[in-house]
Amino acid sequence: MKKILVIMLILAILAIPLTACGNKDDSELVVGMELAYPPFETTNAAGEPDGISVKMAYALGDYLNRPVRIENMAWTGLIPSLTTGKVDIIISSMTITEERAKTVNFSNPYSKSQLSLLVSKSSSVQEFDDLKLDGKKLAVKIGSTGHMYALANLPEKNIVVFEKETSCVLEVSQGRADAFIYDAMTIYKNAQQYSDTTVAVFTPFQEDYEYWGMALNKNDEKLLEDVNKFLEKYQDAGEMDKLADEYLGEIKEVFDDLGLSFFFDIE
Repeated sequence: MKKILVIMLILAILAIPLTACGNKDDSELVVGMELAYPPFETTNAAGEPDGISVKMAYALGDYLNRPVRIENMAWTGLIPSLTTGKVDIIISSMTITEERAKTVNFSNPYSKSQLSLLVSKSSSVQEFDDLKLDGKKLAVKIGSTGHMYALANLPEKNIVVFEKETSCVLEVSQGRADAFIYDAMTIYKNAQQYSDTTVAVFTPFQEDYEYWGMALNKNDEKLLEDVNKFLEKYQDAGEMDKLADEYLGEIKEVFDDLGLSFFFDIE
């Protein structure tokens, strides 16, 4: 009887690590996203991940022959999750910056954008430099390139930081902030939604476009190489254009009318 109990105890102990490891599939490609930026990263009516970045993630998984699992998380948690190994890659409309590149590796760019302003109709602001004046308030989403640009070019007292894009828009719409800084597509869509209280200002104030890339762990050089090969093949096959037609047809027409360069016009 004692021998049986000992054997059962040994088997139980051995089973613990097997069970703990059973939930982790090393073949998975775990993709970090903030599903709050339609039509790039969002959810469909069934609550499932959807959008341009989601389609790209699954196509990358097919290319690598790895099943894809998308982890939805707050924007500020994306890079920490990558550096600690909780996700393998970030595909979340992330702008390539020198500061971020100190911590992560970036793929070759697959899209570009430019910063613009959503301005309250009750404000006298007409261009970015007007926000340097005393008493002006610019709403920024924490950690965004708009936040970084504002910190580099405006008095800190003129900057109001929020966790979510929707909070920034609400501040402007209700006249508590003069403007919100974000990419041109987001600004256009919000100006349309809040046309009674806001206006979009697309006057360029940056020296160059912002380029988006997929972010990878510094130690994963092989995956970086494979991702760049995938992007080249994906773009050459016209898949980016198909996604633009599916998700961005109306916006592309608006960009053309406004003389703005489109997301996937990578030179």
